[in-house]
Amino acid sequence: MIYPKFLDKGSSIGICAPSAGVGRKLESFDKSLAVLRDAGYDIIETANVRTDNVRSADGKTRGEEFNSLLENPDAEMILAASGGDYNIEMLPYIDAELLSNYPKWITGASDPTNITYYVTTKLDIATMYGFNAGSFDWNELHEFQHNSLKFLRGDITKQHSFEYYDSNTDFSVSGNTLDGEVNWILSMPGIEEIFDKSSSPDSPKLIVEGRLIGGCIDCIAKLIGTPYDGTGEFVKKYPRKIWFMDNFAMSAFDLYLTMMQMKYCGYFEGTTAIVFGRTMFPDKSDEEYIAQLRQAIPDIPFIWNADIGHVEPCFTVINGAYGIVTCAQGKGALEQALV
Repeated sequence: MIYPKFLDKGSSIGICAPSAGVGRKLESFDKSLAVLRDAGYDIIETANVRTDNVRSADGKTRGEEFNSLLENPDAEMILAASGGDYNIEMLPYIDAELLSNYPKWITGASDPTNITYYVTTKLDIATMYGFNAGSFDWNELHEFQHNSLKFLRGDITKQHSFEYYDSNTDFSVSGNTLDGEVNWILSMPGIEEIFDKSSSPDSPKLIVEGRLIGGCIDCIAKLIGTPYDGTGEFVKKYPRKIWFMDNFAMSAFDLYLTMMQMKYCGYFEGTTAIVFGRTMFPDKSDEEYIAQLRQAIPDIPFIWNADIGHVEPCFTVINGAYGIVTCAQGKGALEQALV
């Protein structure tokens, strides 16, 4: 696994919009950039970051802007401006040879999974998942945002489950209210009972390790079988794996079908656990999602409602790092090593 160079104080972060532009939320975006600048980084923006469109530009132009940051020696990391829906359109235009010869950290969350997953599974270059350039817009920075800033400079801190999460799913509502109680739910093979914060102290505890891989499962599902899916090679090269999956809006049934498809493709060979984040827009109850997953992956331990993905606060996860995940009584932790 190739680990690019981390940032130093005074380094420049290249920001492009591989999916949507940020024109509808410029005030909060600039607020977030101010945090990055205060942390000691310069910002290089490509031309279409601030467009007000679900596509910041056509796929070819977005690919060219991404490549311009690869070519620019001053841009030491490439950070996605935001998520969206159409990132997949630019994949044919990424200069994979250039990235392989001069690897940089590629970082994003949600739709930029299309790039991060491709780069790690196909090019064997580690990427970061968990935040975009606009993710630092809270009035008072939370611990998870401070953790993300640490990751930029290579301080790969151990992350522990948080106490509360923001249950608001209305993107038009500003502000953040931590009003949901975090509760990691653990399902173990061969045990009918599930375990959470209400479980007894002597209930089973999960401790697993393996190479980390994942992102937004809504995106990964669309990459399966394309030239930008290197999972087959990744699975063969790294025998022990921990999957992390950020479910934005996949229904319980669609998630079941996706797990079946990935299982039939051999993607779960050597998987020690799957960590699912909190679903942003669920169509069923937690119990129904878990029941479907138990049908699809009965032999794999999994965690449901972890601090992964769209529902903040969330962990920063390095695709390609070696991870150790623990979970017991509704709480958990993630430790990562660049080996």
